[in-house]
Amino acid sequence: MTFARSIIVIFSMISLLLQTACGPLKYKKVSAKEFPPDYRERVKKNIEEGRGFRIMGNNSKGGTFDFASSNPLWQATLDTLDFMPLVSANYSGGIVITDWYNENNSPNESVKISVRFLTNEIRSDALDINVFLKTCSNNLTNCSINQNNNELVAELNLNILKRATRYQKDLIEKNKKENPYTMSTPTKGSDKPKE
Repeated sequence: MTFARSIIVIFSMISLLLQTACGPLKYKKVSAKEFPPDYRERVKKNIEEGRGFRIMGNNSKGGTFDFASSNPLWQATLDTLDFMPLVSANYSGGIVITDWYNENNSPNESVKISVRFLTNEIRSDALDINVFLKTCSNNLTNCSINQNNNELVAELNLNILKRATRYQKDLIEKNKKENPYTMSTPTKGSDKPKE
């Protein structure tokens, strides 16, 4: 009886482990439009973007840990909001919050901006930007805060995306220079489909 019980316990533990370990194996959606049909172009694109590796001829550098500085969208957001003091810039949480900011010529009005990252990809719906406007009376005691998502949000979003695109292009160019890709020409007949 104890042998059968131990077999059941072991079998139960193995089945629980197998069920909980399937998370990393979940299917990830991939669009065929993102990948060129020719394998040589795919290899070239992956190496240019730094996704490939080399077995021979690799420059043996130490490990590099760039983290937030290698994310063009994050870097562009911080550069765009550089003129404002920041309350929080949490890369792992994906949020940047500025402090209240006002110009010297309008001390009764202050603005606060929060940027939340919905994805690391550079696209139009990657950021959730909110602008808050605080207006106070002349003696700065009676204040009201309103969310003011108008043309300033669209202007900030466009500015951040433009900078991020430029930073991404610069990163790819830097990768091309550091890891130039040399394409070997296939031998005659090796590229033809088999009949």
